[in-house]
Amino acid sequence: MAPNMRQGISPFLEPGPRTKANSLAILQLSRDNFLPVHLQHATGEHDGYAEGVVVNTRFGSFPHSTMIGVPWGSQIRASKVDTGSRGRKRKRVPGDDAARDENENENGNESAEPTDTPSGPKQAIAASSGFVHVLPPTPEIWTTSLPHRTQVVYTPDYSYILHRIRARPGAVIIEAGAGSGSFSHASARAVYNGYPKEGERKGKVISFEYHEERYKKMKEELSQHGLQGIVHLTHRDVYKGGFLINDGESPEAEAVFLDLPAPWDALPALSRQRPEGAEGATESGKPWVSPLNPKKNAYICTFSPCIEQVTKTVSAMRRLGWVDIDMVEIANRKLHTARDRVGLNLPQDRGVNNSARDVEEAISKLAEIEEKFRQHARPARSAENTGSKHGDNGKAVSNRKGAREEETSTSSRPWADGRLIVRGEPEIKTHTSYLVFAILPREWSEEDEAEALAKYPLGQEKAVVGDMDKASRKKLRQELLKKQGDKKTKRKEKAEKLDEKMDETSG
Repeated sequence: MAPNMRQGISPFLEPGPRTKANSLAILQLSRDNFLPVHLQHATGEHDGYAEGVVVNTRFGSFPHSTMIGVPWGSQIRASKVDTGSRGRKRKRVPGDDAARDENENENGNESAEPTDTPSGPKQAIAASSGFVHVLPPTPEIWTTSLPHRTQVVYTPDYSYILHRIRARPGAVIIEAGAGSGSFSHASARAVYNGYPKEGERKGKVISFEYHEERYKKMKEELSQHGLQGIVHLTHRDVYKGGFLINDGESPEAEAVFLDLPAPWDALPALSRQRPEGAEGATESGKPWVSPLNPKKNAYICTFSPCIEQVTKTVSAMRRLGWVDIDMVEIANRKLHTARDRVGLNLPQDRGVNNSARDVEEAISKLAEIEEKFRQHARPARSAENTGSKHGDNGKAVSNRKGAREEETSTSSRPWADGRLIVRGEPEIKTHTSYLVFAILPREWSEEDEAEALAKYPLGQEKAVVGDMDKASRKKLRQELLKKQGDKKTKRKEKAEKLDEKMDETSG
């Protein structure tokens, strides 16, 4: 188990310029293969490794000491680590224990020679091959490398969800169904505007998880990643317990994300007023407490894999007053970009088409092949006599070949040579889930109406848009222009009189 992060800002939010000990880092093994690692300082041998804590991959062994204090994105070379003898013990022969005990009794502790123990881990020595890249943790990379405990909300889905539910710094989001924590990390970054102090309202994610084992693992991950101040995780069944926190306190959320098998059963707890038949107001007469912000509209998204779940959710939303209901399905498709390089003199590399790129190159290649065939078929004894006959032709072929190679080597840039080709995936990724979006308008009370009337009183409007016909608007416009002209004329006359007075005074 990795140790908890020291108190500080999470590397998901502000990673800093370099890697740090007791923090999370992502090792990129290949293009789509990532490995999360908690970097640790070792004071000596660890788990049989003299170099301290070591990460073993198919590309080599990497001690943590070589990955701490380096800039993010650095290439880390593999090290020579003895992975074969660690943990091995000498095979004992019967009678060794008795002989050893007898020897210790005879000689006593004074005869025992002190053993030298190293004061720190062994210095890592770079290997001849193998490397990885160390990357800062981001929600996108974490989604591809996290341990799957449930169905994961992937980057194309949660990026669109956060956009539609208006997630921004300072907002409060309710998440039901934390699962593997993919959406929790992404939403924490979206609402982050600083760690909250006592009595201060900052961006926060109120997350709920009913499965106890997943709740414990999620709690541990949040502590390790330094997000416990941004994500408030609660172990609860929201169908029965609702979305309140701290013994009945409202989180005053502005956005909601429900990743539940039956979101329609959780919707009554997200109402402005106590709906009929909903649990929440006890017999003692306690008032209904809504988990939503009463001064702002509430935006919701439900994540359901089946269309039957969507129909039930939409029906419940309509009964509870949600408006602008919309369903979206995300179909992600990757585009691969490459350059199609064509030529006979190009190396046998990936993405290279070794065929003639024009007629001239094809003729030159055919002449070269024909000359080689003639030289091979010519008898050895007549090579000297006939060499002069075909020498000019061979020289011409070699000259054309050399000129072609020189042209290719001087004018070709491998990174910009060839046609730029963009190919999409042959098949779109399989279906993940349907996203249902809706808006619950803010509650409008009599106090709000009175405040609006006091600020914008009725019956005292100077003009009403659309209340005048075209001729009246034209006449009003002419009067306004005339008034502006009169003002300019008066200012001009006043300036002239002032100039005359100044002239008289100076004269």
